[in-house]
Amino acid sequence: MSKPKIVVLGAGYAGLVTTRHLTKKLSAEEAEIVLINKHNYHYESTWLHEVAAGTITPNQARFMISDVVNPNRVRLIYDTVQEINKEEQRIVLENSEVTYDYLVVALGFVTNTFGIKGMEENAFFIQDIDSARLIAEHIEYQFAKYSSGEDTNEDNLNIVVGGGGFTGIEFVGELSEIVPKLCKKYDIPRNKVRIINVEAAPSVLPMFDKDLVSYALQSLEARGVEFRMGAAISECTEEGFIVGEDKELIKGGTVVWTGGVTGNPVLGKSGFELFRGKVNVDADLRVPGEENIFILGDCSWLMNKETGRPYAPTGQLATQEGVYAADNIKALIHGEPLKDFVYSDKGTVASLGITDGIGNIFSGTKIKGKSAAAMKKVVDDRTLFLIGGAKLVLKKGKFRPF
Repeated sequence: MSKPKIVVLGAGYAGLVTTRHLTKKLSAEEAEIVLINKHNYHYESTWLHEVAAGTITPNQARFMISDVVNPNRVRLIYDTVQEINKEEQRIVLENSEVTYDYLVVALGFVTNTFGIKGMEENAFFIQDIDSARLIAEHIEYQFAKYSSGEDTNEDNLNIVVGGGGFTGIEFVGELSEIVPKLCKKYDIPRNKVRIINVEAAPSVLPMFDKDLVSYALQSLEARGVEFRMGAAISECTEEGFIVGEDKELIKGGTVVWTGGVTGNPVLGKSGFELFRGKVNVDADLRVPGEENIFILGDCSWLMNKETGRPYAPTGQLATQEGVYAADNIKALIHGEPLKDFVYSDKGTVASLGITDGIGNIFSGTKIKGKSAAAMKKVVDDRTLFLIGGAKLVLKKGKFRPF
């Protein structure tokens, strides 16, 4: 009898952790493991806002998959997933096909524009390494054009960011660090450049309490970030966002949408039942009615029984799901009972630039300022450790000793 084939789709947080734990829990004789990813590298999706602002380089936020996954143990395929054929247990790729006995879908997110007119055509998205790099390059290009006299319209120096959630606020925090440096580089007065965050809700960062949100707003405003809360975006044009009943135009030469994400469109194309673009999974992380398919991370909704709401799709959740998925696949192979997922909340920390932040850690302890910024770096390094071990932390970590 041939050994079972486990196929993991996506080398994000959930996919990499699942793959690495499978190699630890199952011998080469017990199972064949295949990891399929579009690129030959993994990027830290929670660092993309830094790449987009230009405060770190793209190479700082990514590493080669083969550096953390042994190609002699795991078959690595770099190709784009087109469709999952559940009936035939077959993955259709752009350039080939792969069959599976057990499947882990961890294909990550795509930007959700919620149908806002013009958003797809006119806004930048922080979606992957390439899209983030494009934003940083575009921002600097606007500065260069103004400095050279090629473009004298000051509105084109404005950076307008839609969405006051995690990504949007962390992004404007990084912008508050890089804009003064760009102003100095291109000899542009700082007061000519506006950083404007636009949010439909009456406040930002809904995952934090009012005290921490108030601190975040004051800190960012002191560094020149403007907030337009309670301003629903009805349209995105080449000039900026149109907001409110009076159709006010908030102009910007760089317009970035961070207002929402949804699961990879391959899910819908493959016939999975979707709720807001994602698949509801059972407590053991499997798709209801599918014995051998696990869906993790941004592609799934996993219910928190205590709150009656899905867990927020964070990197912390994805890495923990990866461990459980590997355990449960091993259990399936050996005919053992599966474990229900139990989330261990390590807290939530948001950066507000390089030396500032807010957070809830250790069951509700509130931190802010430099201590929160330091904790954010610890969180980032811990994630690196979970997906690549100590060697990766030394190579890419934010507390590197060299």
